[in-house]
Amino acid sequence: MNHAKKNRLLLYMGILIVLLLIFLRFGFYFFRSGGFSGLSMLIPVLLLCFLLSALCTSVFFAAWVYQDCVRRGDDPVLWAVVVFAATPFIGLLIYFLRRLEIKTICPSCGHRISVKAKYCEECGTHVEKEDHFVMEKQGTHHLKFVAAGIVSMVFMLACLTGFIASAASLNGINTNAASNERVWNLGTISMNYNSYLDDVWKLDFKRASEGFVKEQNMMIADADKQLLYADISCGLVPDQAELVLWLVQGDVAKSMDVTNLSEPLKYPLHEFENGKVHVRLQINGVKDTVSEIYIR
Repeated sequence: MNHAKKNRLLLYMGILIVLLLIFLRFGFYFFRSGGFSGLSMLIPVLLLCFLLSALCTSVFFAAWVYQDCVRRGDDPVLWAVVVFAATPFIGLLIYFLRRLEIKTICPSCGHRISVKAKYCEECGTHVEKEDHFVMEKQGTHHLKFVAAGIVSMVFMLACLTGFIASAASLNGINTNAASNERVWNLGTISMNYNSYLDDVWKLDFKRASEGFVKEQNMMIADADKQLLYADISCGLVPDQAELVLWLVQGDVAKSMDVTNLSEPLKYPLHEFENGKVHVRLQINGVKDTVSEIYIR
């Protein structure tokens, strides 16, 4: 009994740790990215609800598997972890293909035998059919876990549908490169590297979705004297493709075509104020591009 309680305690602690990691991940992303500027709060809320409901679905089905393993004399912690880690769909499939047959106790020698057995394989004692009937009448056990798992799954699918619908409609998502708020991308970018060290932004990408915006915030210490330097080389420029450099600060938004620079760009910053400025590259079809941008 103490061993079973210890196993349950470890399982509950593991669930709490996973929940804590999810909240910490969201918190870390929130502070690292400057919050959810440019994004309707509905979208991260739907995403968070989806993750939590998916976690609850795994927990409830793992709890049912735990009780089912106890009932069948199998390892409950092992299978609960398998179902939880492999997602309920895959985990339950594996479990149902592998789970042990329900067994009962021989009234004579105490050996565990199949509920379908007529005689104990250990001592040969005849097992009464009434015992089988009692076992068969038990039916599905711990229905509260199954019901809670199904409810969580329905809520998870509803949150996922809402998240996809909101993202696809672009409602509440800022995609304007001239906006002072953060720009969010629904496309993809294939990068070799992206770094910002010693106030130098280096970006090397192979290709990106049309209109993809890559952004880096920089600091202007002396707008009257400093310049923005941009050394950019586009390896492949299809017809009508371009690479646009944006500088955005408050209501001031400046853009310039940097697709075919013959020499590094030197752009004066006297139109801006000292402080943070959004430096963005809007990618419209160019490929195999290497850039190095900084303020000096």
